[in-house]
Amino acid sequence: PMLLNELAKMDGAILLNENGTRILHANVQLMPDARIWSQETGTRHRTAERVAKQIDALAISISAARDVVTVYVGDIRYVLEPIRTILDKADQALQTMEKFKSRFNHVANNLSLLELRDAVTLHDVLSVLQRAEMVLVIAQLIEGYLIQLGAEGRLVELQLEELLVNVRDERALVLADYLPEINPVRLESARAALGAVPSDELLSLARIGEALGFESDSESLEKPVHPRGFRMLRKIPRLTEDVIDKVVCCYGDLRSIMKASLEELAAIDGVGLARAEEIKTGLARLAESIAMERRS
Repeated sequence: PMLLNELAKMDGAILLNENGTRILHANVQLMPDARIWSQETGTRHRTAERVAKQIDALAISISAARDVVTVYVGDIRYVLEPIRTILDKADQALQTMEKFKSRFNHVANNLSLLELRDAVTLHDVLSVLQRAEMVLVIAQLIEGYLIQLGAEGRLVELQLEELLVNVRDERALVLADYLPEINPVRLESARAALGAVPSDELLSLARIGEALGFESDSESLEKPVHPRGFRMLRKIPRLTEDVIDKVVCCYGDLRSIMKASLEELAAIDGVGLARAEEIKTGLARLAESIAMERRS
């Protein structure tokens, strides 16, 4: 690090390989085409901007006082903020994301309780998807900060990973449970449609429903809907995706699965008596656990 610091004090440029892992040349005097337009007034920043435009390379210019770092790529110019400022912004974003995640957990648990009671409306489903997207919007903002922070952002990254646990999985399972048609292409297009909703429109459940192809009037939001059962069955330990797919394929929705007898579940190809017992006891325990959480 000390040698690198001394090397950086030289007036010329430092040239790296394409991966940025090796120094190729140091103290290089760059002479870009002076006819290339530049908005910069300082010599080193103007040179960096012209080099980036002329050879389509990433150029980084650091001011003499080392307090302004500017990145150039083609016609793009980006000034990096001080590390302390970015850390403060990341901390504020994490606090906001934590509140959003808490609300997401609340509506997701509420959806679970309603599913077990067969009392779900489209409003309940869209509320979970809405809160998931709000969490993911903040996550994207923080990921942008992490790029700028580099190694300084490790703690922020760990906090982000913890807050994102189960969010994308829950969203995918909710979509698999409630989309009128499910296949890999439809699920991917639904995720893309949710991601494309502008952040200022996420507060509208009707807008989210519209993006997924549901009717968006207030009356439709109160219509009852029935989950296929992917999400609740996934909560049962040791139950494989293959078994879950077979059970859902056989019965079609969670209500029918819960009504099925032990023998009927065991008769499904690949399920057997042991897994059938796990399904029946697992759903019963989930209902009890969720009800206790609601009371507490």
